[in-house]
Amino acid sequence: MTLDRDGAIVLSYRPNNEEAHQRLIAKLKSLMKQQTKCQIHGHECHEGLFARNLFLGQRIPLAGVAHQNGTIRFGRDSKTSALDVNCKAHEVDNLYVVDASFFPSSAAVNPALTIIANALRVGEHLKSRLA
Repeated sequence: MTLDRDGAIVLSYRPNNEEAHQRLIAKLKSLMKQQTKCQIHGHECHEGLFARNLFLGQRIPLAGVAHQNGTIRFGRDSKTSALDVNCKAHEVDNLYVVDASFFPSSAAVNPALTIIANALRVGEHLKSRLA
């Protein structure tokens, strides 16, 4: 985000995490090839691996705000992340963040299940820490 000569906000985007995105697309294509025939209709349909049409390779445009995340990165190094690997703030002992903020960037899929899984993981960490 920058400002133009008139002080208006200008948004720009540079794709990141490209290697992981390409691996995800390859995995998805592989799974789609394994799509089984529907036991009810005898052909590939809603009963198989995917219940909806997918559009592979398309990216959400800059104005797309469906899955906001990546605002508070996690990692081992406090110089490059605000949270440790257990999503605890490096500098605040009792602050944990378990929403979508910890992602380094957005993937091409809904992050809800990953957010839930991470929250459960962090919850287990907290239980053992407080025991």
